[in-house]
Amino acid sequence: MRRAHWILGLGLGVTALGALYAFHQRSSHIENSPPIPISAPSPSDAGAPLDSGSAAETPDAAASAQPSFTSVALEGQLDDSLPETLEAQREQLFKRMERYYPPDQLAAVKRIFAESELIGQGNPKPTHHPMKRSECLERRESAQHLAAADPRCGHSNMVPIYAREPLELSHLADGGGLPDAGMDAFSPVPDSAGAATVCIDQFEFPNIACEYPVVYARASEADRLCKAVGKRLCDAHEWEGACAGSLRPVEAEYAFGDRRMLMQWFSNKFNAKVWAYGDQKNHKTCATGSYKNKKCGSGSWTECGSNTYPTGSFPECVSPFGVYDQHGNAAEHMNMPLAPEELASRGGLGETEMKGSWFIFENFEAHPDDCRYRAPAWHATKVNATDSHRNFHLGFRCCADVK
Repeated sequence: MRRAHWILGLGLGVTALGALYAFHQRSSHIENSPPIPISAPSPSDAGAPLDSGSAAETPDAAASAQPSFTSVALEGQLDDSLPETLEAQREQLFKRMERYYPPDQLAAVKRIFAESELIGQGNPKPTHHPMKRSECLERRESAQHLAAADPRCGHSNMVPIYAREPLELSHLADGGGLPDAGMDAFSPVPDSAGAATVCIDQFEFPNIACEYPVVYARASEADRLCKAVGKRLCDAHEWEGACAGSLRPVEAEYAFGDRRMLMQWFSNKFNAKVWAYGDQKNHKTCATGSYKNKKCGSGSWTECGSNTYPTGSFPECVSPFGVYDQHGNAAEHMNMPLAPEELASRGGLGETEMKGSWFIFENFEAHPDDCRYRAPAWHATKVNATDSHRNFHLGFRCCADVK
C-alpha cells in the first residue's frame, strides 16, 4: 500500500510539471475605461490605513502619520540600479516604500524583514530581471487604459471587490446539488464598489507599480507583513473573485468540514475556466516570458534567481476589478480556510494555499493557472506555522476589510 501511495504521489508530481503550451489570441483591454494616469489616491481623498492586526505589529491607524500617496508617475526617474547584496537591496526597496507607507508601518515591515535571512526581491547574485523599472513605467505611460485605485479602500493602490455578475452555479463546493432554496440560501455579497466590504492590492507586495515583488516570505511572514501595513492575507475565494471578476458567497466556495482534496477536485471540475484578462488563455499577455536559471533544480538560494518583472509591467494582464499580475511574475500566498472560523475575513487563519503562476509560464506551464484553479496542497501547513513554505518565485498580496 505504501508503494502504491508513493507511485501515485510521483505521478501527481510529474503531472503538475505540465508541458509546453502553444498560445494564441490577444487579450482585450478593460472595456469602456477612459485613459487614467498612473496614480494612487491623492492625499485629499485617501483614508487612514485600516487597523486589522496585532497591536505589536499593526500601527494604530488613528495615530499613524499618513503616507504621501504619491503617484509612480510623480516619483521622477526610477532607480534602475540592482544592488549586489540583500542588505543593500532591502535598503533600496525601503527607500521607495517611504513614499507609500507611513513611518510606523514601514518600521514594522523592516522588523519582519530583519528577522528573516532571505526575504527580499531575490538573491541578487543569480537574479536577472528581464525588465527595468523605467521600462515598466514607459509601458504603463503608453498603455491605452490603466485601472485606477479606489480611495474608499483607505490605502494606496487598492480596489474593492464585489459581486459584479449574477451568481451562476451548477454544484456546491462538495459536488452536491444546490439547496432547495436556491441562491437564497447563500449569504449576500455586496454588488457594487460602494457597498464592498473588502479591497485587494492591485500589485504584488510591496504593492507599488513598477517595483519588483517581494519573494522568499513564508506564509506566516506574509500574514505578518500584511498586518503590519494595516491589512491581512486574502482568503482563497477573495483572490479568485478578484481575478475572475466577481466575488461569490462563502457557502458557494467552500465545503467546510470536508476534506481539502475533495473541495479542490470539485472546484476544478465545475468552475468555468477564465483568466483575469479574458476567457482565452494567452500567457504572453502577462509577465511569463522570463526563465529559470540552468542550475536551479531544488529551489536553492544560491542557484535560483528570482527573475521577476516589475509589477504592472503588462498593462493588459489585469482583472475586471483592476488587479494586475494574477498570472505570471510571482505566485502568491493565500489563506485556505477549512472551517468558517479560519476565514481571514473573520479574523482567522487556515492552511497555506498558493495562487497564480510565475515568470516562466510562457515557456513552461507547470500547472493550470486559470483564476479559480485550486492547486493540490503543495507544502501545506497552517498559515501561521513558523516553517511554512517560501521560495524564489513565491510572493503575496494583501486584502483589507472596509469598515
